[in-house]
This record gives sequence, structure tokens and C-alpha cells, in this order.
Amino acid sequence: MSAPRPGPILDRWAHTQLSPFTQGISTVSLRMAFDDWASHLAMNPAEQLKLLQLGVLSAQEWAHYAAQAHDQHCKPCIEPMVHDTRFSHPGWQAWPFNAISQAFLLTQQWWQEATTGVRGVSPHHESVVNFAARQCLDMVSPANFVLTNPEVWQRTQETMGANLRQGFQNWLEDAQRWQRGQPPAGTEAYQVGQQVAITPGQVVYRNHLIELIQYAPTTDQVRPEPVLIVPSWIMKYYILDLSPHNSLIRFLVDQGHTVFAMSWVNPDSDDRDLDMDMDDYLRMGVMDALEVVCAVVPRQKVHALGYCLGGTLLAIAAAAMARDADDRLASLTLLAAQTDFTEPGELELFIDESQVAHLEDIMWDRGYLDSSQMASAFQWMNSNDLIWSRLLKHYLLGERAPMSDLMAWNADGTRLPYRMHAEYLRRMFLNNDLASGRYPVHGKPVALTAIQCPIYALGTVRDHVAPWRSVHKLHLLTNVDTTFVLTSGGHNVGIVNPPGVPGRSFQALTRPHDGAYLDPDVWLRAASRHEGSWWTHWLSWLQDHSGEAGPLPNMGAPDMGLSPLADAPGHYVLKK
Repeated sequence: MSAPRPGPILDRWAHTQLSPFTQGISTVSLRMAFDDWASHLAMNPAEQLKLLQLGVLSAQEWAHYAAQAHDQHCKPCIEPMVHDTRFSHPGWQAWPFNAISQAFLLTQQWWQEATTGVRGVSPHHESVVNFAARQCLDMVSPANFVLTNPEVWQRTQETMGANLRQGFQNWLEDAQRWQRGQPPAGTEAYQVGQQVAITPGQVVYRNHLIELIQYAPTTDQVRPEPVLIVPSWIMKYYILDLSPHNSLIRFLVDQGHTVFAMSWVNPDSDDRDLDMDMDDYLRMGVMDALEVVCAVVPRQKVHALGYCLGGTLLAIAAAAMARDADDRLASLTLLAAQTDFTEPGELELFIDESQVAHLEDIMWDRGYLDSSQMASAFQWMNSNDLIWSRLLKHYLLGERAPMSDLMAWNADGTRLPYRMHAEYLRRMFLNNDLASGRYPVHGKPVALTAIQCPIYALGTVRDHVAPWRSVHKLHLLTNVDTTFVLTSGGHNVGIVNPPGVPGRSFQALTRPHDGAYLDPDVWLRAASRHEGSWWTHWLSWLQDHSGEAGPLPNMGAPDMGLSPLADAPGHYVLKK
């Protein structure tokens, strides 16, 4: 018998050893992107000339501005982009900080021109180079340094350096916590099952992958159709059950709905040999949960809600059920969930064949993808808000941003199992199998056009994980009544959006099953705008698709072996 080939294992081992030095990024992928950009730029003399002219013009504009910059009423030669608030403090209008910020913004503009629009460069490589250039520039922004930030300089003078001493203490505490594997300071005030995830309920089912929680009713009667919540497996479910005032689950229960929520297990290296793939997550996750819900509340259809990746998995389940003439779903709600991955936003920067292969090697070694790597990718996609503004506030101004329940939840990371996550990245991001009608369930492909129940789909304005224009592509893949809602906020804040919070708004428009497709820009102009929370709008939509309230269901189904196993929030969510 011939000996097994050592190549793949040796290659994977070698790549894993390099991972700590590259933060999980494929250096081959980066090099290919910069080679593509630099090679084409070197062969385009007109492009080089344009950049040279822009550089000279920018230098001239800055020199002219700097000569007059002592006058605070001098008109700047360039304005920051709308979302860039780094230079909003009044001190940036005074000399020499105004000249410093203008020099940075002009440099940023030049690199934007240099890294985009170079003929011959592939769109993916152009996006990678542009993103990398922006990250490098953001690192050296004058807002990040004591001597070039007027707000920090003023605070340092006023406190005789006390802000920097406190900032150093903050940094030291954060570094020690990071080294010990502890969560950020302040998270101890939000313990799961004590301050957050405290809506009363019972775990009525458990398998190796999920716990299913049934929540106790708070009304005398409930709507007949239960609600099943499918969260993403890259986050702990209790983002939808934070504090009582901003818990979507409690909101639903208080409005007379019977609510069930899935809680995914947090896999570790002990689970690597289970070899679970997407089919297992579909079967042991959504379908097992649906079976239990239908046993507890028999003879009723189910309102199913999926969030983020949970929404993608739920859409697959709904398509497979429709294909197989399974009509147990009364409606489908998809929150920030992509079904077409051709334009997934900046997350696409971290996903190509080289990067996925590199991640596969890392996950092969550990059995999972660590939550810190996923969190780092999300932070770099919005680095000004999540990295550099934090550096400014915590370490230069010496202030601690108060911890919130949402921030504490965000620090309670989850791991992603090797085989399932690798399959997800390849089938969705690389191959776009679901939107292309190639995604197999039980050996046969599914199509979202088979779905028959009404759909409520929601996107958020500032979503870096599931951009709303990508979520909007659901309109191209389904033929049912679809209510699409665009709400203020980002991927998490836009979802955790209780009534009564000032400054929240949303747009909504329903396309009937035979209605014409509206592209995102036309949709923006046509959709009605509403002040307040989308929760109340969705509740009205949900109740329009529900029956009249009736008697309360049992907690579990003891006669079918589904007796309560533990109090909510269960055991899986507590696993670190």
C-alpha cells in the first residue's frame, strides 16, 4: 500500500504557523492584488501623468491655503467626506491644525484616485488595494497623535497631562485583559441570564447543535401562529434579547405572540471531529427546531424570522420546504440577510480563493475559526468608528466610553466550525450557489422562486456586513408579496431598534407578487418614510398575517417527550 501524500497536511501546517504573523490574512492574496494594480499602472503612461498632475495641483492648492490659514474664515480647499467626523472639532479650524488636516485630506484624495479606475485591474484587486491604502492612511491620520490633534493637545494642556496618564492606564488594563483572554472592562455588568437574556422561558429541546427556548407568555391570549427565531451562528442569540427595554423577544411576547428562539452551540476544538456541514446546520438547526415548534403548537403554521446568516439559512430551508410541498411557514422575515452574494460589500475584500484556502488551513488546525479573527475583519471594515475613534477616546483623551448591553454582547464572541464555515464561504461568497439555483438540499438544488409565503425583508443604512443593496437583491429571486424595509443604523444597532428611541427612522414599500422590480435607487425615491422604530411596522405586518388571539399553548410537549430541560437562557449561550 502506498504511503499517504504528506503534501496537503504539510502545506496546511506551514500556513498555520504563519497565521499569527499575518493576522489570518493571506499575504499571497494581497500580493496578487498589488501586483495587478502596480503592473497595470506602470503600463499606463496617461494614468501616471494624470496622477502627477493631480499631485502638483494638490500641492499648489495646499500651499495657497497654508499661506492664508491663519485666517479661520479662509475657505478650505477640500472637505472631508460626509461620514468622516475626525476633523469636526472646532480646534481643527485653527492654525496649524487646519493646514495639517487639509494636507491629510488632499493626500487621501490623491490615493483614492491612484487606487481606483486603473484600466485592466480586476474589480476585486482594485477594491483590495483601495481598502489597504485607506487603512494605511487612517493609521497615520493627524487625529491619532497628540501633537497634531487640537482636541487632545488642548486636553493635555488643561489637565497637565492627566489625560495621557489615564490613557496609559486604560491601555495597560486593556492589554492585560487581552493577554488573559478576558472581555473588555465593564462587560461584567452585563451577565447573561442576570442583566441580559432574562426574558422568562424554558429550553424545551436540545441536540448537539442547538437549544430551543420557548418563552413564557405575558398576555392572557396569544396569536395562534408561533414565531421561530433563527439567529446567526456567528453571534449569540441574545442580541435579540438584551435588556428588557430593547429585547425584540420580550417585545413580541408582550404583544401576544408565542416565541421560540434557537441558541446555537459555541463549538470548540473538541467538536472538530463531528464534521458538521451546512446540511447538518439546516437539518439539526432549522428543521429540528421547526419540528419541535409544530409539536408544541400543533396544526398551526409558523412565522419564521432569520437574522444575518441565520436568515440566509432560513431562506434555504424555506426554498427546500416549498420545493417539497411543505407548507408549514406562514411568513418569512429576513433581517440583514443576504441571498445573493455578488455584491456583499467590503466583506468581499477578505474572501477570494487564496483567502478562503488560507482560512481553511487555519480552521483545519484548530477545528474552528476564532471569534477574534471574525471580529477583527468587521472592525477593519469600519475602522474609523471601531478602532481609531476608540484609540482617541480611551488612550489619548483618557476617557472610557460607558459599556452598554450591546457592546457587552459584541464582546461575547462565538467560534465558527471548520467544515460548515468553509462550505458557507465557498458556496455563497465564491460560487453564489443559492442565487444561481445550484445550492443542493438532500441532493437536489433549491430555488428561492419556489417560496410561497409572504416575505418581510429588512436592510440597514450603514451595514458593513450585509449591505442593504445586496439584501435588496431578494426582489430578483422571489415572486411573492415582499415588504422591504430600510432602517437607520448599522448591522446591529439597526436591528436592536426599540420604539421610543429618538432619531430612528425607516422607509418601507411592499411589492405585490406580480409587481414590477424597482432597482435600489428607484426604491429609495418610491418608499414612504416613517419616523420611529421598524419594530412597530413589522408587528403590524405580522399581525396582519396572523389569526385572532386564542388560548395559551403548553410549555413544551411532555406527551411527546419535549419537557422543559432548563430555564432560559439555557446552557449553550453560556459557553465561552
